[in-house]
Amino acid sequence: MTRPAPASGRTPAKAPAPASAGPATPARILLADDHALVRQGVRLILDAQPDLTVVAEAADGVEAVARAREGGIDLAVLDIAMPHRTGLQAARELARLRPEPRTLMLTMYDNEQYFFEALKAGASGYVPKSVADRDLVEACRAALRDEPFIYPGAETTLIRTYLDRARTGDRLPERPITEREEEILKLVAEGHTSKEIARLLVISAKTVERHRANLLHKLGLRDRLELTRYAIRTGLTEP
Repeated sequence: MTRPAPASGRTPAKAPAPASAGPATPARILLADDHALVRQGVRLILDAQPDLTVVAEAADGVEAVARAREGGIDLAVLDIAMPHRTGLQAARELARLRPEPRTLMLTMYDNEQYFFEALKAGASGYVPKSVADRDLVEACRAALRDEPFIYPGAETTLIRTYLDRARTGDRLPERPITEREEEILKLVAEGHTSKEIARLLVISAKTVERHRANLLHKLGLRDRLELTRYAIRTGLTEP
């Protein structure tokens, strides 16, 4: 039996097939470390992932901030101990940018203080370089989801430390010096004179000397050599 034709006299057109979704754009990463070999190794780890790609590199904290200001960065992976400006100092600067890139600290120092300082600076956490090949990719993905990252093995120590302090009524460790004093301490330890520091930070040499005197008093130190040793011990600079 012949089937009746549609009222319009035309065969209904088929609905168009849904367009297939293309691959997601990889997250754009800025990698900052003063050791070229470290940057090369970390870049190999990250570029091997389909959802991550390193688009910029920096050799110190000042350069990292400058690269981030150019835009196009979703995540900055920052070494803590870099010349001129530490990764923590750079992270504080990046937190003021709009749009604000996520930040993640990479360090050779396994220290609970760095974890809390990283969070205060706006970072998602930190990854020791010793386990970067195992944990860095997941840490980057967590940071891009705006989630804190605690590398496996640190959770128990951090939680135990927090609970012990809560039980005894102790507060979490406070920063012994201000952010400006930290900047000056780092530059002093790197061998810069007061005039050079004043030029780098756009302040007067007299202000530098006053901050330096405050550092000696606060930290109970006597001279530039002891300031340098303190900066090395706390990871502000490398030997």
